[in-house]
Amino acid sequence: MSIKLEHLNYVYSQGTAYEKKALRDICLEILNGEFVGIIGHTGSGKSTLIQHLNGLIRATSGELYYNGENIYQEGYRMKELRNEVGLVFQYPEHQLFEIDVMTDVCFGPKNQGLSQEECEARALEALRLVGLKEKYYKVSPFELSGGQKRRVAIAGVLAMRPKVLVLDEPTAGLDPKGRDDILDQIAFLHKESNLTVILVSHSMEDIARYADRLIVMNKGTVMYNDEPKKVFEHYRELEAVGLAAPQVTYIMHDLAERGLKVRSDVTTVSEAADEIVRAVSLLR
Repeated sequence: MSIKLEHLNYVYSQGTAYEKKALRDICLEILNGEFVGIIGHTGSGKSTLIQHLNGLIRATSGELYYNGENIYQEGYRMKELRNEVGLVFQYPEHQLFEIDVMTDVCFGPKNQGLSQEECEARALEALRLVGLKEKYYKVSPFELSGGQKRRVAIAGVLAMRPKVLVLDEPTAGLDPKGRDDILDQIAFLHKESNLTVILVSHSMEDIARYADRLIVMNKGTVMYNDEPKKVFEHYRELEAVGLAAPQVTYIMHDLAERGLKVRSDVTTVSEAADEIVRAVSLLR
């Protein structure tokens, strides 16, 4: 199972005075079970890119394949694609609208034609997966905290049992604990269910901690597409386009320049701690 983009282009307001090229010749493949991070400054094309993945917007030119089928071919069943590729928007609480949490999470399965009993079973499973306590199930989603609303919005997508979960900055505006709680839960779902996860984030630390592969967007093109360690080796180039590396990357480079024999490709705090302990032990 995979999502494959071949020479995909997208132009906003094509043929008008407001024409803007948002995506330029994108060639990518996302494999089953991957956890892929996408970063880029505002206007780089990352949100436009992910909206193509479930057919929400259609490419101006180029092809997009899901499991080997071209989603732009005549007769392709777009509804089935959207059942399998779930998209959680930035500030997903704006997707909430029902009278209570349970009804809201049942909305997707209901649209899939499932019985009320099946919808509630799916909703219960999804709410447990995202770690929302049962006492909130009959509460209005608008009475919940920001982090709880995010959990409900994600549960609403998970209840449809997608094979791919696409998240556009799902932790924006949350405090550090809320952010970690949400991302830890997503990482758990990825591991336990072999769920393909595509995460757009502005946090280099989060990307370094969770993603297996990192796609860097710049001016509508793919600037880098590699494992995070290798991408963040180009931290000077990332800075030039308004991005950065995780803070520990800068610390490790600084320590190496000062003569401590540490690896400079470390990207997480735990890796940095282990590497510093190892390097210091060599001095004794």
